[in-house]
Amino acid sequence: MKTAPSLARQNTVLLAAAFVLIELLVMGLFAFWVLLPLGRRSADDLAGLMVLATQTWTELPPQTRPAFEEELLKNHALALRADPPSQALDEWHPPYFYLLEGALERRTGQKKHLSSEQQDTGTWYWTEVATGGKHLSVGLAATRIESQPVAAFFAALAFGLLFALGVAFWLARRLTQPLAQLEAASALIGQGGSPMLLPETGPKEMAALSRRFNLMALQVRELMTARTTLLAGVSHDLRTPLARMRLALEILKDQPSPELINRLERDIDQMNRLIGHVLDLARGLEHEPAVVTDMLLFLTQLADDFSSPQRSITLVCSPCQCAVAAGALRRVVGNLLQNAQRYAPDGPIELVCTMDPQHLRIGVLDRGPGIAADQLEAVFQPFHRLETSRSPLTGGSGLGLAIVRELARANAWQVSLTPRPHGGLQAWVEIALLHSSVGTPESH
Repeated sequence: MKTAPSLARQNTVLLAAAFVLIELLVMGLFAFWVLLPLGRRSADDLAGLMVLATQTWTELPPQTRPAFEEELLKNHALALRADPPSQALDEWHPPYFYLLEGALERRTGQKKHLSSEQQDTGTWYWTEVATGGKHLSVGLAATRIESQPVAAFFAALAFGLLFALGVAFWLARRLTQPLAQLEAASALIGQGGSPMLLPETGPKEMAALSRRFNLMALQVRELMTARTTLLAGVSHDLRTPLARMRLALEILKDQPSPELINRLERDIDQMNRLIGHVLDLARGLEHEPAVVTDMLLFLTQLADDFSSPQRSITLVCSPCQCAVAAGALRRVVGNLLQNAQRYAPDGPIELVCTMDPQHLRIGVLDRGPGIAADQLEAVFQPFHRLETSRSPLTGGSGLGLAIVRELARANAWQVSLTPRPHGGLQAWVEIALLHSSVGTPESH
């Protein structure tokens, strides 16, 4: 199977070809609009000088003609002789001499091809001019026309091609080197590694791509860390009830006891709750479609579900509707309410909902002991608990806020914990709204 050329090679060839085409176009336009008019004007002047020289020579006395020929050769690189030029109609001339042939034809009314002749002083070009009833040959040295447009054209093309290849190769490397780094970093992530962050420099698009990749790499790193922490926490928290269950089973072999059986059932319930929390955390990554929800009715039902005769939850919410993932939002707010009930068992709990044209904010406010400022972000990590006994009766499994964070992240929500003025904690869920999904009940 034929291997496809690299992006650097493709870009180098394309850029070099484009540069050469542009150079050819510029040189063609320059030759047509600048060099050709100048060449025609110069050839016409030279043809006029050659015809004038022959006419002057025929009008001069014979004794002064040698001096005139010497001056003409010295100052104008022109020569006169009576011998006719050799006929070489098919020989090739430099481009300028074809312009000179046309100019001579216009001056003399005769179409003649310049004949070249090799002499000790170099190449000479001759033509025959009729004047004074006779034909006189007039020639000019090739060195008189020092311009070499064809050689200049090919030299410029060669140097331009080399320059184009160099610039194209540099540009291609400049573009493809970040892509090669991105490819290597992506492969490392696919192998489970943790690559270095890419430099967010270069062109706007490459910087944006590197920035997006770095964000993805950090998210993958956080997910890998969370997965490792999750597995370690689950194994640790399952080991204790499993050890109690093994001990209880050994005792039951000799002394069956209802108390031991009840303990086994409690351990099984504890393990079941832990596994359920882990499954909730895993389901937090699933996408749930948004549906238009009556927020007042939704939060009223949620407050009723978590209220009890001994302790009710105060709801502060105006009638409004918006499109949200209702199932995920129920689990997020429910976990926040459970945390408030567990850690603020005595004070009042408020469930607050506010809305503006851009955001919907739902808050769970309590009057408990609160959380230290340096722990406000750490409590979102799996199995991170402020209560260090790890007893499910006093501190839960340590997965509640981790589930909240994962559910919020999966739905592009923002969750924050902040101290409440005059004591307590306030947990806020902020949801960005689209104008088409916001309104009052009367508008739907």
